[in-house]
Amino acid sequence: MKKLLVVLVIAITTNSFAQILEPVKWNTSVEKISDIEYDLIIEATIEKGWHVYSQYTEEGGSLPIEIFKGKPEEGFEIIGKAVESDTIRKYNEIFEVNESYFDDYAILKQRIKVNNGNLSEATLILTGQVCKEVCLQINEEFKFNLLSDNANISELNNEIKTIDNSAVNNKLYGMNPEEVSLIENEIKEEKSLWTIFGLGFLGGLLALLTPCVFPMIPLTVSFFTKSEGQSKGSGIGKALIYGFFILLVYLILSIPFHLLDSVNPDILNEISTNIWLNIIFFAIFVFFAFSFFGYYELTLPSSWTTKTTRGETAGGIIGVFFMALTLAIVSFSCTGPILGSLLAGSLSSDGGAWQLTAGMAGFGVSLGLPFALFAMFPNMMNALPKSGGWLNTTKVVLGFLELALAFKFLSNADLVAHWGLLKIEPFLIIWIICFGGLALYLLGKIKFPHDSPLKKLSFFRIASGVLVAAFTIYLISGFRVNKETNTFTSLTLLSGLAPPVGYSWFLPSTTTNNLKTFKDLKEGIAYAKEVNKPIMIDFTGYACVNCRKMEEHVWPTPKVDNYLKSDYVIISLYVDDKKELPKEEQLEVNRINGGTRVLKNYGHKWANFQTQFFKSNSQPYYVLLSSDGKQMLSKPIGYTPDEDAYAKVLELGIEKFKTIN
Repeated sequence: MKKLLVVLVIAITTNSFAQILEPVKWNTSVEKISDIEYDLIIEATIEKGWHVYSQYTEEGGSLPIEIFKGKPEEGFEIIGKAVESDTIRKYNEIFEVNESYFDDYAILKQRIKVNNGNLSEATLILTGQVCKEVCLQINEEFKFNLLSDNANISELNNEIKTIDNSAVNNKLYGMNPEEVSLIENEIKEEKSLWTIFGLGFLGGLLALLTPCVFPMIPLTVSFFTKSEGQSKGSGIGKALIYGFFILLVYLILSIPFHLLDSVNPDILNEISTNIWLNIIFFAIFVFFAFSFFGYYELTLPSSWTTKTTRGETAGGIIGVFFMALTLAIVSFSCTGPILGSLLAGSLSSDGGAWQLTAGMAGFGVSLGLPFALFAMFPNMMNALPKSGGWLNTTKVVLGFLELALAFKFLSNADLVAHWGLLKIEPFLIIWIICFGGLALYLLGKIKFPHDSPLKKLSFFRIASGVLVAAFTIYLISGFRVNKETNTFTSLTLLSGLAPPVGYSWFLPSTTTNNLKTFKDLKEGIAYAKEVNKPIMIDFTGYACVNCRKMEEHVWPTPKVDNYLKSDYVIISLYVDDKKELPKEEQLEVNRINGGTRVLKNYGHKWANFQTQFFKSNSQPYYVLLSSDGKQMLSKPIGYTPDEDAYAKVLELGIEKFKTIN
């Protein structure tokens, strides 16, 4: 998943419900050289068609293997680079470099020198890439037993600490993966990356309409098209490169999140549902909102601007790159909150890092495109509106939106932690206040520090104010009671943003749409056996936006509701539940991609169940099983907003159940 512009093609082939890939199997051994020197040996068995790249592959291609100490304080030092087995050298037409890689099998022998003769264990970290049509990040930790009283001792790394998977799975889930008859996972895109790209593009357009960016357009275009000693064609070329570099700057910002995502498939889910991180996002969004209101300005350190401005004097392409970087820095007070929304949105969604890259790409294209277009067609700038008070109005409107969205993150923390504070009633009231305030602002009843004197309301501003007022009334309608479910009415436009309607002070409901649901696997299976009904396992999350959309707008439809109420036993397993497990269930388990982890809370338990048994780590994820949980009835599906398609899957599950029952 290596992240420069060349591999954006890979993003299109990635989807949220693909099986977890594990193309490399690792073994380790130790060879004693002397009392203080050891060779730590790493063996890789590579699936056919995949390649792992040598430490000596040329720069500019796929990432090479790197080996370093796992813990800096460990009492040993690494001596030189690892000795490698034979590699294949081949020219890569995409990266235009000669790459050296391992095919099928690799041996790496890393010499170390111990500082203390009593050292019993050494840890190495190995990073790199394994590639086929796509590239996966390698980030493996290996522990080696240094049996100093014996020479030439070899033992597999996974034998250092043996975990009895069968015993653990039986204790936690009452069954093992091999007991479940599987059907190949349904490959279905949870959310198109082009949709995220479009949202990022829209965010870039909003950023263009802020006072930090809009006035820069004519100034920058004039610089490229009217510089002395420069032809028109050269100026246009530099403007195009300038627009491309703006895109590149924002793409680079997403790279660290790919590295996080590749270390552990569950890590972005862990981050997005982390209670304290959601509280931090809430505080940041509130801080951004008041910045947009004009009470203070957000700026990056002036030294950053000074350094990038100096870089502009380098001339040529380098100078153009630093101009793009300078724009990104000086416009941060306006673009920062929008970028923060992209970051928080992608961490809180199932697509994770690739969604962030798609959003950043859309943002960068939107921000860079006008500079290139106006350089090619300067007369188009005559159609641009003049700078004025409307630019600050745009900022204030964004401030109200940021303030409302801030409470989405506080709601996430509240749901996951089970605090019971921000239930549906206070959430709706806060949003009514935010959008009511926005309507009053657009209609000229409220002013903020940087607003210009308002002589006359434009038609567009009046129309916008009326539209926002109508949305405020729509929010108020959320307090209507749904007599069928005895809860407040679910609002379609707030689906996934507001807490579930059953999460209420006045009309609480512990079930979804008055459905009988179980939150414990063993309890649900026991009930299914008793009533002889098939099971629908609903892998979900308290902070999962698309889970709420399914529960509030697909499940209640008559054809789906009838199946769920009459024909299925629903077991809802929350993979982000932070409630601590009983001590006897806080067990160490093997990760599907190598290594181990300790299950500390119910979210860990159910996430481990989903990855171990069904090779998936996305939510929502629906698995139909026989009443004993041992036979899959149809291909698992993810987010399916089409009620007919969802109902069809449920119908097929019933038909299959009848044939095996």
